[in-house]
Amino acid sequence: MSFHPSQLEAIRWGTGPALILAGPGSGKTTVITHRVRALITERRVDPSRILVITFTKAAADEMKERFLRLMGEERTPVSFGTFHAVFFKILKIAYHYNGSHILRPEKRMELIRQVFDQVRPQVEDEAEFLSEILNEISRVKGDRVDLAHYYSNHCPEEVFHALYRGYEEKLREAGLIDFDDMLRLCDELLQARPDILAAWQKKYQYILIDEFQDINRIQYEVIRMLAAPENNLFIVGDDDQSIYRFRGAKPEIMLGFPKDYPDAKKILLSVNYRSRPEIVEAAGQLVMHNETRFRKSLSAAAGPGGRIVAKAFANPADEGRQVVKELQEYHRQGIPYEEMGLLFRTNQNPRGIVEQLLRMNLPFSMRDMVPNLYEHWISGDILTYLLIAHGSNRRGDFLRIINRPKRYVHRAAFTEPEVDLQKLKEFYQDKDWMVDKLTRLEYDLRMLQKMTPFAAINYLRKSVGYEEYLKEYAGYRRMQPEELFEVLDELHEASRPFRNLPEWMGHIRDYTKELKEQKTGREKQGGIAVSTMHSAKGLEYQVVYILDANEGITPYKKAAGKADLEEERRLFYVAATRAKQMLHVYWTKEHYNKELPVSRFVTELIGSEAVRQAEGKRGTKI
Repeated sequence: MSFHPSQLEAIRWGTGPALILAGPGSGKTTVITHRVRALITERRVDPSRILVITFTKAAADEMKERFLRLMGEERTPVSFGTFHAVFFKILKIAYHYNGSHILRPEKRMELIRQVFDQVRPQVEDEAEFLSEILNEISRVKGDRVDLAHYYSNHCPEEVFHALYRGYEEKLREAGLIDFDDMLRLCDELLQARPDILAAWQKKYQYILIDEFQDINRIQYEVIRMLAAPENNLFIVGDDDQSIYRFRGAKPEIMLGFPKDYPDAKKILLSVNYRSRPEIVEAAGQLVMHNETRFRKSLSAAAGPGGRIVAKAFANPADEGRQVVKELQEYHRQGIPYEEMGLLFRTNQNPRGIVEQLLRMNLPFSMRDMVPNLYEHWISGDILTYLLIAHGSNRRGDFLRIINRPKRYVHRAAFTEPEVDLQKLKEFYQDKDWMVDKLTRLEYDLRMLQKMTPFAAINYLRKSVGYEEYLKEYAGYRRMQPEELFEVLDELHEASRPFRNLPEWMGHIRDYTKELKEQKTGREKQGGIAVSTMHSAKGLEYQVVYILDANEGITPYKKAAGKADLEEERRLFYVAATRAKQMLHVYWTKEHYNKELPVSRFVTELIGSEAVRQAEGKRGTKI
């Protein structure tokens, strides 16, 4: 096998620390596996003293399999594993832990839900809220933050502190540790016991780490202890592909590596073996706008022949129809559907294209759980209002919407399984202001009954005051109201084609059924990949579409500071560099009747003149 000089230099690196900057498609896995072989066959290193770490079990298993194929063996004493697997091995020997002591991910959610039921914070999106809280708990532990000085992004401090302490208490009661505790306990053990640390330093003479840009602070500190004093630390990664700050990853650790190890060798794997030069060059122009990065110049191994297509559409529906046509045309030209990827900033963005793909019966698989819009709690509120307007008198339906917005109606007022608004007014007959509110509700329901779903939602938003309720709730959850309005806007637009509620409800049932069938059936068949940019990392396709490339979507509207914006740019860079041959970058001129400008990243990728051409009728090809 022939290697580029930079790959060969990395493979044959001797002792001491080394920083390997591996651009997209530069063969980093090949470099790691061949370096391990070189250590064994050329430098006569004992294989049992080599440790290779990556971030997921799947990646570690794949790395091990490739190494075994390379060596022509069925097993190896070289250790391949995740950070958690390696650290747990240390704890297992020191504290006699076994698998029964580990809190499994599904059990983790069950545990925090038990604490949630005790604390009872006023949240509507329970599953999403708890997932965010668990991420914050991981950040507190992984960054060694004093809880007293931590300010939650998702709820008031007293709520977060109660959830955190309750979760920790349940862990202790059950005698369990979670994945974050593995890191923390290992760090504490190695700091407190120099004898144990020395034994592991002797065990692992050479440490190689893949995807180093995703490391967090506590992982790094433990690895530094293990690698000392010889510091045969071979780290491989790409600071331009660091996209997991929300999980606690610290890209600045990689950037600071040369300061921590001034004698470290720096090697750039500068050749992209995946993408055509047109794509490599444009992506490089994009990511150069980040200031906090290693400066680097990348080139493509392949010759010219790639293409970037940029185009603006009037609205998401037009965009979706055109994409489906183009996918079918690519297939007719002989490109397998499996070689096509549709990339979105969040898992909520693909709903429209998923409906189009289902309608046209094109095979596709979703790498992320695309949430069903109609199962969102906001959709539930709106549909419940409409069901009541059309005759439902179920107690559960009224309890759901009666104080959205606030009407100050107490649960105790609903004494029967079926609600009679007249009796409800009698319950409050000594409070004229409450009777007025209920009379207004009766009027609003009569008005809603006469309207199309689209008009009814508009009435609920503006006249009934549902938007005001969402603003209040957003304040409690420490989020921007626009995040909730997005869901409402999407639901509002989805209702437009339907003349009445039964027609819309029929569509909702059919769509929900088809979506479930797709998740259980078509996903196994492969087909067009529908993915978030995050989930597309590490993958590649002949044809890639970056869709909805608008400001507020990418970069995401929550990206306020410089660090957030640079991470958003890295994410767009990752998306663009998934393309081998064809990269389509599409955006819309409006979303839900609101003008939305093209993303700044598109301008950085292809230039302002190309963007102006793309705004024209034909779009532009580069």
